[in-house]
Amino acid sequence: MKDHEPRTPARRDDASPAIARHGRLRSNGVWATVTKIAASTLAVVLASGTAVAAYAAFDLAATAKPTVSLGNESVLEGVPDVGAIEGGVNLLVIGSDSRQGQGDGFGDPDEETAVLNDVNLLLHISEDHSHVEVVSFPRDMLVDIPAGCTDPETNEELWEQYDVKINTVLDYGGMPCVVKTIENLTGVSAIPFAGIVQFMGAAAISEAVGGVEVCVAEPIEDVHTDLYLEAGTHELKGLQALQFLRTRYGVGDGSDLGRISNQQVFMSALARELQSAGTLGDPLKLYSIAKAALDNMQLSSTLVDPTMMVSIAMAAKDVDLSKIAFVQYPTAYEEGYGAVVPTESAEAVNLALQQDLPMTLDPTALEDNSFASATDPNATPTEEPVAEEPTEEPATDAPTETTAPEPTEQALPSDVTGQTAAETRCSAGRTLADQ
Repeated sequence: MKDHEPRTPARRDDASPAIARHGRLRSNGVWATVTKIAASTLAVVLASGTAVAAYAAFDLAATAKPTVSLGNESVLEGVPDVGAIEGGVNLLVIGSDSRQGQGDGFGDPDEETAVLNDVNLLLHISEDHSHVEVVSFPRDMLVDIPAGCTDPETNEELWEQYDVKINTVLDYGGMPCVVKTIENLTGVSAIPFAGIVQFMGAAAISEAVGGVEVCVAEPIEDVHTDLYLEAGTHELKGLQALQFLRTRYGVGDGSDLGRISNQQVFMSALARELQSAGTLGDPLKLYSIAKAALDNMQLSSTLVDPTMMVSIAMAAKDVDLSKIAFVQYPTAYEEGYGAVVPTESAEAVNLALQQDLPMTLDPTALEDNSFASATDPNATPTEEPVAEEPTEEPATDAPTETTAPEPTEQALPSDVTGQTAAETRCSAGRTLADQ
């Protein structure tokens, strides 16, 4: 923590009135669009060999929304157009609370309020495509905003900021500034892909997937999101899936940290569904998901090409479920701030991302907290491994010097919570009587 008070983000011109900003995005040029259509069509046709796929690529390019440049596109030079993307991937998914264009089911869509990035997920696919990490950053975490951000409306340079809540960054400097802030926080050199999804976008994408089956250990009752689920197994899609992802008061301890854990229950179930259904290896199935994303998300200019979306998805299609880790960035409450701050354990998460190491979670991490996931009560217990008898090492004349091997994984401290996609956990619901 810094020894000064947190500052409210300000522009260079401090005399300017503070108003909510909704960035104006530049559209791609005509020839750039034509090029993308041609490349997308060729790639999808080669992958599927069907005329339907060719039509799909044209349809995707036609429905793509205006894009945002992150300013670091050069790291993608030489990426192939067909098949799994080569090398690693860092992609930031930003969940916006903006009501604009979402109907009147989430409050007044015309109300002028700050646009907050309440969900921030960093997807990391390793260089060799052997492991995947999805790191969730709490919305109330205090962070520093580095220099280099610009106002999304005026393109004027903005001041760096210290100890501000991460969910204010989107309104301050737009999508590129959120990316720069996460890069600065984690030490990851480049995050070349990003997208912003609003409420109905999450619902549409869950529909495109075909629904996700989740386990609920205790009933969920939440008047704030209008979600009511009995204990048991539920297939969620559309609006109900959105309600499940948004619920806070109906799970765990009612905190945002509990909500993140609940979202991990959903995401791990989604990963299992995508692999079991063969979706990640099927270009036509991926098309419907890509279309839902293009129709409902603001994407970085690097991600709007549906071919790139398919390539990224195919990079994760063969990753073992036990090597897909959903990790909550470790934080602790900061008294007097109404916020959380990263703990020392965050450095272990940062190092794993920087060094491309798989993260292994401590199995006891969930024992002493009230987060929103629990083990599946119906799961078949696993047998404890039989300990092998130690074997006596032969005596040697003199010790030999050895070089310590390079680490092959990053073991996370016990205060870092999360789960792998191989683990079936349940939502720890909370009834109205407990709220």
